[in-house]
Amino acid sequence: MRPHHRTTPRTPRSPRMARLLGSLLLVAAAGAFTVGATPATPKPVPSPLGQVVPAPASVRAGGAPYRITRDTVIRVDGSREARRVGEYLADLLRPATGYRLPLTTHGTSGIRLRLAKGPFGAEGYRLDSGPHGVTLTAAEPAGLFHGVQTLRQLLPAAAEKDTVQPGPWLVAGGTVTDRPRYAYRGAMLDVSRHFFTVAQVERYIDELALYKINELHLHLSDDQGWRIAVDSWPRLATYGGSTEVGGGQGGHYTKAQYREIVRYAASRYLEVVPEIDMPGHTNAALASYAGLNCDGVAPPLYTGTDVGFSSLCVSKQVTYDFVDDVIRELAALTPGRYLHIGGDEAHSTSHADYVAFMDRVQPLVAKYGKKVIGWHQLTGAHPVPGAIAQYWGLDDTGADEKAQVAEAARHGTGLILSPADRVYLDMKYTEDTPLGQDWAGLVEVKRSYDWDPGDYLPGAPGSAVRGVEAPLWSETLVTGADIDVMAFPRLPGVAELGWSPAATHDWDAYKVRLAAQAPRWDALGIGYYRSPQVPWPAK
Repeated sequence: MRPHHRTTPRTPRSPRMARLLGSLLLVAAAGAFTVGATPATPKPVPSPLGQVVPAPASVRAGGAPYRITRDTVIRVDGSREARRVGEYLADLLRPATGYRLPLTTHGTSGIRLRLAKGPFGAEGYRLDSGPHGVTLTAAEPAGLFHGVQTLRQLLPAAAEKDTVQPGPWLVAGGTVTDRPRYAYRGAMLDVSRHFFTVAQVERYIDELALYKINELHLHLSDDQGWRIAVDSWPRLATYGGSTEVGGGQGGHYTKAQYREIVRYAASRYLEVVPEIDMPGHTNAALASYAGLNCDGVAPPLYTGTDVGFSSLCVSKQVTYDFVDDVIRELAALTPGRYLHIGGDEAHSTSHADYVAFMDRVQPLVAKYGKKVIGWHQLTGAHPVPGAIAQYWGLDDTGADEKAQVAEAARHGTGLILSPADRVYLDMKYTEDTPLGQDWAGLVEVKRSYDWDPGDYLPGAPGSAVRGVEAPLWSETLVTGADIDVMAFPRLPGVAELGWSPAATHDWDAYKVRLAAQAPRWDALGIGYYRSPQVPWPAK
């Protein structure tokens, strides 16, 4: 377009007026730009290295971040174990990034997984991040796997989604050096009161792995259901497993299904700890085989929630034939170190009979190559050398009972701490919580986190504590969504108590890190309780 030529004379301007008009024009131009333009996109900032749950042992932040791009490769050393962890990492990141992320044994940049000697222990690792790549180093494959969980949390939560997301995928620069405080960091799932499918158990395994849990305790038998096939006693599963609390159809795992759970757990570096509860909590077995009862009469199947009314017949030899068969078959299915024999709430068994029963049963566990774990009532009998007692009492449990457990610990019995009014994940958060129970009290998120396993049990040496475990009983839980809302957000706190150094335990700092996990749970489809004690981000 040609310029338009003015024909009217210009009005002369003074220097002052010219300056004033110029200023007004600049202001007007600036205003027009501000109102009409799209604000500049803020520069992406990676998650801080320390914003991880469980808290790492050591964090040294600094330097430029690494950015995962379509050119990123995952470099692994020649070991099959490192390649397996690398494939797991690639499978995690490919859906959201849309990148190929090929595995290679060559190259100098990208994400590197390496096994090497160092001060890492069996599960520790070091993560080094800089502009040219991220390197995870560990002495054992489990350490590499735990390092991958830290790397996941350093990436945006959108990395967990199963559709392509815009990114960018930044990992903050610096070094994380990490190893666990305790070797045993467990979670128990009660599949007896309500039965959960293989797929539901495997989903829970994935959730546990994100927080470096390494033991899955499966409560496989109780009054309301027997959940594992036993070839020598087939009615245990087919009849004893045919119902559940409330009268549902129940279910059981075939041996092949149980092996699949064990295999899947191992792929996430979790060890399965199977539990057959005895001599109490045995109505499903007693209903399946009349001969296991002292009077030879089988009781009906039970679908209620009372405890303490059932007992194997301690005086009969068939009882020990039965226990031997069950332990033999279960031990053969379980490559892990432990077999849990229960032993709690045996109110229908006399003390003398309880001691006699445990004295005969514990050697059967060793006979088939496993170590004994029992609930802490085992300390009222004669724990065998190497046995572990799982303490589930309360803060205000009687001094005599605590002293009995502490005395056993001073004489070599190991301890797993699961105080019910701290880490039983089936306890209600508040009076208004729809699911759960309250016999151990109300357990909000702070109460679940704010205690120290190292000095919890008076008189017990800290060296006896093997670790912690968060049990999830299922009297009121029916669906996978029920599991999620009772486990989250308390489960990550228990995981932190088991993994992180005691010096890192601080509620005010933890609740901020915990709140930052919420977008990740949203991306993973994990429903959770939005406790008012936690400063959750706005949805």
